[in-house]
Amino acid sequence: MLIENTDYREEIIDLDNCFDIKLVSEFLTALDFSFHPESVDYTMVLYNLKGDIIGTGSSQQNVLKYVAVAPKYRETSAVSKIVSHLTERIVPKYHTVFVYTRPENVIVFKGLGFKHIASAKPLFSLLEYGTKTITTYQKVLAKYKQATKTNDIATIVVNCNPFTNGHKYLIEKAAAENECLYLFVVQEDFAVFPFQSRWNMIQEGIAHLSNVTMIPGGDYVVSGKTFPYYFLKSIRETQRIIKQGELDIDIFRQYIIPILGIKKRYVGTETYCQTTAAYNQAMKKLLPEKGIELIELERVTCCVDEGEQFISASKIRDAIKNNELDKFMNHIPEVTRKFLLSPEAEEIIKKIKISDARH
Repeated sequence: MLIENTDYREEIIDLDNCFDIKLVSEFLTALDFSFHPESVDYTMVLYNLKGDIIGTGSSQQNVLKYVAVAPKYRETSAVSKIVSHLTERIVPKYHTVFVYTRPENVIVFKGLGFKHIASAKPLFSLLEYGTKTITTYQKVLAKYKQATKTNDIATIVVNCNPFTNGHKYLIEKAAAENECLYLFVVQEDFAVFPFQSRWNMIQEGIAHLSNVTMIPGGDYVVSGKTFPYYFLKSIRETQRIIKQGELDIDIFRQYIIPILGIKKRYVGTETYCQTTAAYNQAMKKLLPEKGIELIELERVTCCVDEGEQFISASKIRDAIKNNELDKFMNHIPEVTRKFLLSPEAEEIIKKIKISDARH
């Protein structure tokens, strides 16, 4: 599809067409981006009237990706054209648009009406645009706030993919040690167990804890919106993981902790997942700067195959994939056992068995 104006020509590319993919990929490679077409659902390119490609932009749902313009055209209206094209498409459906950029480019997007949310210098900055913003989310959070007599107010962020005895122990421990515990459940469905299924398992599994308030994580708590899984190809993997964690934690400490009066955050130790381990390290660095205590608890173990093992959600998924779930059935909560044996879990189990993904 072509869209003409007096300065540029806009083209929406076919993401199933290998020639279109090659065109965008070669342009972005020259600008130090590594294009992953599977990570977007829409891409456009901008040409000058000579037919030369001078810029491109993509989106995945309401996140802008790969917005890039050739150096020669960066002082023109090219960036504005690309961003306007994408936002005009996204806002009517999602009400909010997110974009990642280098910190030095924040001023460009602020000039286009975006609001700066947080940064993990020197790599990432997150901005948003639209009618539903982080201020809207803060107003929702305020409705969950509990009246307390002390400052023993803690939080845990969980995915529970699925809910395990490890999660249950962590939640019970934090609840016992504090007057109030806010439990954020990652809402985005990048996990194999859907959000509603995870929410229901947790809710039933901790029904005996009267001082726990469950809160959906939305777009701002360990979300694909706040974790830049793609970016410049020159960034080392370990550096990217650390900085994406810092970005998420900066959002948490700036916008969420003050609303709920949180004083402590509980986590389990991590020896398996590189991303989670880096995230824990980032919390140790950033949370104390805001007077928040980080409490790290050792993982729960159990005896499986005559050896002690940590109980993690990933091990449960691996057991499902390898038809070894029976080994763990006595080491997971009753609510999770019940779910895994229910008709609702059949499609999830099939998906795990054919998938190579970690989540």
